Amino acid sequence: MDPDALSKAFVEHYYTTFDTNRTGLANLYQESSMLTFEGQKIQGSQNIVNKLTSLPFQQCKHSITTVDCQPSGPAGGMLVFVSGNLQLAGEQHALKFSQMFHLMPTPQGSFYVYNDIFRLNYA
Repeated sequence: MDPDALSKAFVEHYYTTFDTNRTGLANLYQESSMLTFEGQKIQGSQNIVNKLTSLPFQQCKHSITTVDCQPSGPAGGMLVFVSGNLQLAGEQHALKFSQMFHLMPTPQGSFYVYNDIFRLNYA
């Protein structure tokens, strides 16, 4: 599959799942996966999902502005860089964010998130 199409499909799936069923993100991570969320490092699928489900808001909506991707290394990985807006329920103004995913192929032919770095962008 074309890397741009693959990254856009991944991004759509990830943020739709995040916005509607955060626990459903567990199958996108493995035990070797690492999330850095606002500087805090978390490793392992269950720990990452525990972090994401414990965020201090229940409802949110991501609006994606840009998706950039590059192939990464001989193993067939892919870097995906996302920027966009995060609208929290009950808040008037959206927050700007950036997120980088390092996707790695699985033996089954899909991808999992090996690295995930999230930052809010303050003006």
